[in-house]
This record gives sequence, C-alpha cells and structure tokens, in this order.
Amino acid sequence: MAEPTVRESVRESVRESVRPAAELLDVDRLTTMLTADWLEHAGVLPLRLESGSLEVGVWRDDVDALALDDLRVMFGAPVVLCLYAEQELRSAIRRIYAQDAVTAEGLIAGLSGEARTLRDEEIPLDDLLHLANEAPVVRLVNLLLIEALDARASDVHLEGYHDGLRVRYRVDGVLQDAPSPPPHLTAAIISRLKIMAELDIAERRLPQDGRIRLRLQNRQVDVRVSTVPTLRGESVVLRLLDKERGRVTLTELGMAPDTFEAFSEVITRPNGIVLCTGPTGSGKTTTLYAAVEQIRTGKEKILTVEDPVEYELPGVPQVPVNEKIGVTFAGALRALLRQDPDVILVGEIRDPETAQIATQAALTGHLVLSTLHTNDAPSALTRLLDLQIAAYLVASTVDAVLAQRLVRQICPQCKTETKPTDNEARRMDVVGLGLTRVWKGAGCEECRFTGYRGRTGVHELLVMDNELRIEVQKRRGSEELRAMAIAKGMRTLQDDGLRKVREGTTTLEEVIRVARA
Repeated sequence: MAEPTVRESVRESVRESVRPAAELLDVDRLTTMLTADWLEHAGVLPLRLESGSLEVGVWRDDVDALALDDLRVMFGAPVVLCLYAEQELRSAIRRIYAQDAVTAEGLIAGLSGEARTLRDEEIPLDDLLHLANEAPVVRLVNLLLIEALDARASDVHLEGYHDGLRVRYRVDGVLQDAPSPPPHLTAAIISRLKIMAELDIAERRLPQDGRIRLRLQNRQVDVRVSTVPTLRGESVVLRLLDKERGRVTLTELGMAPDTFEAFSEVITRPNGIVLCTGPTGSGKTTTLYAAVEQIRTGKEKILTVEDPVEYELPGVPQVPVNEKIGVTFAGALRALLRQDPDVILVGEIRDPETAQIATQAALTGHLVLSTLHTNDAPSALTRLLDLQIAAYLVASTVDAVLAQRLVRQICPQCKTETKPTDNEARRMDVVGLGLTRVWKGAGCEECRFTGYRGRTGVHELLVMDNELRIEVQKRRGSEELRAMAIAKGMRTLQDDGLRKVREGTTTLEEVIRVARA
C-alpha cells in the first residue's frame, strides 16, 4: 500500500483538533542551521525528535513538500505533522530561532542614553524629518507594531506627557502597559507615524486621520491612525486591522442557540431593517459582516456603505464614506438605491437623513442592516423616533434589534474553579442566581498573566411582533417596551452574560463590568 503524500498527511492532521499552545513552551532549538525567516516562510517548526520521528508544527494544509523533505534529510528521520494555531506557532518560531533579535524593550533600553527631552516645536522641521527616518526610530516603530500584533492588540495608544510617551496596548478590550520609548525620541516617533500615514508632520495643532498599509512578518495589516493635540504634545491611537486573522462567522459569535436561530431567520427576510446596537468597540460591525456572509448565496446584490471599510468582503461592492469630498452616509446610501440592491449594509445610522433613507429603502423592498449607538435593544426604537422617523414607519420597517457587548473569555490553560468574591456577592444575588460556584483564570504565560484570552459576545435580541409594533406606534418609552419584550421571553444582556458564567466561559466580574443592569 502506497504511503500517503505530504499534503495528505497534513490534511489528516488538520482533521484533528488544534493542539494547545502551551505545548510550544517546552520546545527547544534543535539546530543552528535553520533561521526564523526560513521557518516562517515555510510555515513549519521542528518540535522534537521522539521514537525515531521528527515532530513538526504546521498551521496550514499546503505546506511546501520540499521544505518538509529538507527537514527529513537534515534530521535523518521521518516527519510527523502537528497542527497549531498560526499566531502561536509564529511566536514560537521567533522566540526559539530568533533569540538574538532585538525586542522593543531591549531597543528602548539601548536608546535611553540621552536625558534631555525636546518638544516638537523646539526641533526644526527638516531635522524632525531626518530624525523620523533614522534607522533606530524606524526599527522601534516597527517593533512596537509587531509586538502589538503578537499580543493580539486591537489598538495601540501613544499618549504624550511632560516626561515622554506612554505606550499601551488594548488587548481583549482592556488597556495594558507596553514598553515606552525614551523621551528624547517622542517627536521622532510621532513624526514617523505621520509620515507612514501620509499626514502633515508640521501640523501639530489640529487632529488628523490617516491610514497605513504595511506587511509585517508576511501578514497584511491595515492601521488606522488618529492624532489629536494635547496639553503635552500629541496623542496617537493606532487601530490594527489584521487582514490575516480572518473574519468570524455567525456561529462563532457566542450566541445562545435560540438567539442564533431567531437572528438567522430575520436576516433572511426579503425586506425590513435589522439593527445591531451597542457602544463603540462592542463588535457590531463584525456581527453585520458575519450576517452578510451567512445570507450571501451569490444570487443577490449586496452593497455596503461604511466609515471606514474595515475588511473587504469578496464579491460585495463597498463604498467608503469620505465627507471631505462630500461622500456622506446619506449621499452614498441614496446612490446605492439606484444600483438595484437586494441587501444594503449601512455602517451607522447617525443622522435623520440617513435614518429616513434607510427607512424608505426598507419600505421599497430592500433588507437594510445597520448599527446604532444605544445601550440596549428597546432603546434603538426610541432612538429612531428621536431621529425624526414617524412612529408608524419605525413600527412597520424594523424587524429586529440585536444589542451586544464583548466579554473576555477565561484562559483555558489556567482555568480554575472558585467562589464569587464578597464584592461580587454584594452587587449580584449570587445565591438566588445559583452562582455559588464560578470559574476564573489564575494567570499564565498563555494569557500574559491576565487570566483571560480572547473575547465572546453577550446578546439581547428583540424581535418585533404585532403587539410591540402597536406599542411603538403609541410612542411608548424604552422602559415600557423593554418590560414588554422581557415578558415575551427576551433574554437581557445580563441574563446572557450569566448564562456564560454558568458555562464557565467568562467570569462574574466581566459580566458586572460590561452588562450589569
């Protein structure tokens, strides 16, 4: 019987579950003949020689057969493939085979010799441009971005103070301190970021917005850059959009089975408005993208208007808002209605004109998916009334409202059983809710000693029925609508969060933080 090919062996490994990243912590360097660059390019990591075989970590099923053959010849042993998450394997490759490579913290330590801090206005523009393009500054900025990606950060905050820049990464929705550059490089680092984002480095008095497209370690990353002047210089926030991480599907958002079923039904209706609400950073756009992927069959015309377009949806024309040249949500939406659409995704309903056009689109046979900034699902209905939409139009066009928040998930590597703290017991009726036994993360290297790794959603879905539509036409307040929806079986954000606490997915502390009534 013929031996399986390399690709068949990889695919057989892929059928197995992804191995835990903790296994990579014990891996040592097996040879000095391999470089981190080659291993990352090939997508392989030699793990260990055991029982006459070489275990090799991979993250994809199209590994170069020649690379695996090179490893077989180099170590004189047949290759056995093991599947790991891509980011974990990349980090292990750099940790083990690029031990001499400088880290941001190490580079900062080597650049901290100069004591005097210069403010932006003290440095001539030509000198500032020269400083921003010097090799140490370029290298430091790149390292900060690379380490932010390795930490799975969504944002990088660089805040100007009298003693220099404070750098923080937002990981799983919470800010964590990162290595701060020496004070004398503050102006050069901010100028470097402005150059990369094609902003005006001479303008330090007005806010600026830009975008950086770059490739870091074979990963395509888009960086949205926002600068604002502060009392002690400028503050810069970088939003990292990792194109290689991929979008999540509707089944991966953490919805309860009944919520998933009901939401899946409303987004397949031929017309109407489906809204997703919540504060900034609660995953609303991610949910709408997942909804589009769920309903897309290739037989319908789907269009989007967004500010900005965060991720590209293959086969879906996406229109970015650009108010500087007059492309607003309302103007773009009005134009899209002449493009014969079936489904329209509107990034946000933020003014009466956009709300009016979206309502008319729903009335004329289109399905409209959009977001609103409200605290819960019933408040979205009264918010539309505040945007001057007639009550009968809100009642007849809105089919469902999904409110959501993101909670951090307990790290699976250090998950331990515990009891609610006294503070949690004071804020929640833990006995009445049956929460005498809960879980938390003790903290380990996998979660950077936070006890959490990754996030999931908690959801509150309000599906309109005839009784609710009648009450909306009577202009009932959000609290009255909320009480009626709960009586009809709506699960609140807090209730859905407590469901995840009972499952051991998140902690009571997280639910109190983001979804306490």
